[in-house]
Amino acid sequence: MPQAIDFYFDFSSPYGYLGSERIDALAAKHDCDVVWRPYLMGAVFKQLGTSPLVSQPVKGPYSRHDLMRSARLYGIPFNIPDPFPVNSVAACRAFYWLVDRDAALARQLAQALYRGYFIDNRNLGEAETVIETAAALGIDREALGAALQDGEVKARLRTEVEAALEKGVFGAPFFIHGDEQFWGCDRMDHLDKWLETGGW
Repeated sequence: MPQAIDFYFDFSSPYGYLGSERIDALAAKHDCDVVWRPYLMGAVFKQLGTSPLVSQPVKGPYSRHDLMRSARLYGIPFNIPDPFPVNSVAACRAFYWLVDRDAALARQLAQALYRGYFIDNRNLGEAETVIETAAALGIDREALGAALQDGEVKARLRTEVEAALEKGVFGAPFFIHGDEQFWGCDRMDHLDKWLETGGW
């Protein structure tokens, strides 16, 4: 089987959400696995001295328009939620607590959290929203609630964020296949062609 694709995303990233709805099908086309790796783009903003795209002058209104247009192009249900953006620490901790126990269920949780936020306007920044979303998938509510405050889970997330930054990850969605990096939904066609041809 070909080398897996590392898929980096922030749960508060709308472009990350659009990428999450497309990456598994793209990978399946090439008989390739995907490793989902949520991280915190706030660490990137701090490192680079930048801010979320939607909050920037001039770029903000354009990006909101482009998001709606991109969602229509891909046929993906999408709304710009309120509040937006939000802190996605609880969502990331929940994912990393679960992924070593049940990777498939962790991916289901990631998709449910993303869809809850960008379709149903459920506030992803609130720990209770994360817990309720997980409980609907059969995940133990009390165990997850405790995990969100667990020191080892917190450390795991810090390690994952640091590893992403060390690899040069700076946006969402961000894909790494081997030594090749692809940033953004508009580069998923490039990733598709790269996997098809073996690169150029």
